[in-house]
Amino acid sequence: MSLFGDLLSTIFERRARVFSPGQRDPRPLHELAGALMGATGEVTGQAVAGSILQRYRELDDAGKLAFFRHLAGNMNIDPDLVRVTLDAYQTDPGNKTYRAFMAAVEPDRQELIRRLNQVPGATEQLVRMRADLLRLAGADRELEALDQDFRHLFVSWFNRGFLVLRPISWESPAHILEKIIAYEAVHEIASWEDLRRRLAPGDRRCFAFFHPAMPDEPLIFVEVALTMEIPGSIQSLLAEDREPIRTDRARTAVFYSISNCQAGLAGISFGNSLIKQVAADLAGDLPGLKTFVTLSPIPGLTRWLVKEDIPFAEANPKRLRQLAAHYLMSAKRPDGRPLDPVARFHLGNGAQIHAVHADADISEKGRVQSAGLMVNYLYDLARVPGNHDRFASNGDIATSAEIRSLAAALKKRDLRRPASEQPAV
Repeated sequence: MSLFGDLLSTIFERRARVFSPGQRDPRPLHELAGALMGATGEVTGQAVAGSILQRYRELDDAGKLAFFRHLAGNMNIDPDLVRVTLDAYQTDPGNKTYRAFMAAVEPDRQELIRRLNQVPGATEQLVRMRADLLRLAGADRELEALDQDFRHLFVSWFNRGFLVLRPISWESPAHILEKIIAYEAVHEIASWEDLRRRLAPGDRRCFAFFHPAMPDEPLIFVEVALTMEIPGSIQSLLAEDREPIRTDRARTAVFYSISNCQAGLAGISFGNSLIKQVAADLAGDLPGLKTFVTLSPIPGLTRWLVKEDIPFAEANPKRLRQLAAHYLMSAKRPDGRPLDPVARFHLGNGAQIHAVHADADISEKGRVQSAGLMVNYLYDLARVPGNHDRFASNGDIATSAEIRSLAAALKKRDLRRPASEQPAV
């Protein structure tokens, strides 16, 4: 951890040791929320905030939903006041009218959330509170607006300047390792021995972002394999009997699993910074590394094939690769962005679709979500900025010649005819 990160963690830990919320406040939760908004002293405010957080933890889902509805309905903006203050600012722009307008457009619940965050340890509790909100909100538009307030604040609180990159190794504290096992979302870690194989060998790395207010909770982590060549299957990377290589022989860093850890931080992007930071650090530590690439799932592929009525169950590996290349390049959302969420993430980061592999993930999950296919996204550090700009501006997808060739071959065929009836290409 950096010196700055150490300093911030020390401050948060010291505050946690000296603050005591005092006795339980018997007032209803909505009254406590109003009392917190009216509190003028720091000690009183922290006591009330602590009581709110304690009471919230004791609620069942119905009680939590009622609390969210109170925040959404009773601590919202006043549209009439917004219009009046906007008119005043337009008539007489200046510091006073601008401050009045800004006060009107910010709902009281944003300030409530800020004041709740005065309590040591509150940041983690607020992240969990938003996870509850996302779980319970459904299609309620008022609660969607409340979520935007949480997200607005979290974008500032969890910006890259506050995040600390830590390596995770087999020697890391057990409570951190337990969370790596629990939060792994791509390739399940079945046991402690399975985790040891991913962390202990010299040709394996793992890195996570932490926030000083949540020093024991990883926000996102990435698992990295150091290899000589670009791999074509997850089985080869995670094989129990594989032989580790010396790091001085490694030429490729493979990001084979990226897992977001906090449901309450959904929509707060860390992965972009994480991959680029890890790539830069590895390049500095291991000058022999020349290639930075992912081995990624294609989670929307089989669902799209079924929806489009495209036969694939009996397809040979070559046709499967053609279908995957076509899907990654051509299947789009209404906004023109790639349909596949993993593709949107990596292409948005400036990566290139480099290669697709059949029988790359033969697990049940791999078969169900992507017919066993996986894809390499290449992070060419010199081209990442340009790829990112073109994708962001025009939706241009950076692809290798191999991917373009696979997709072009498929265009000559009828997608909905079985492979056995397709003309030769």
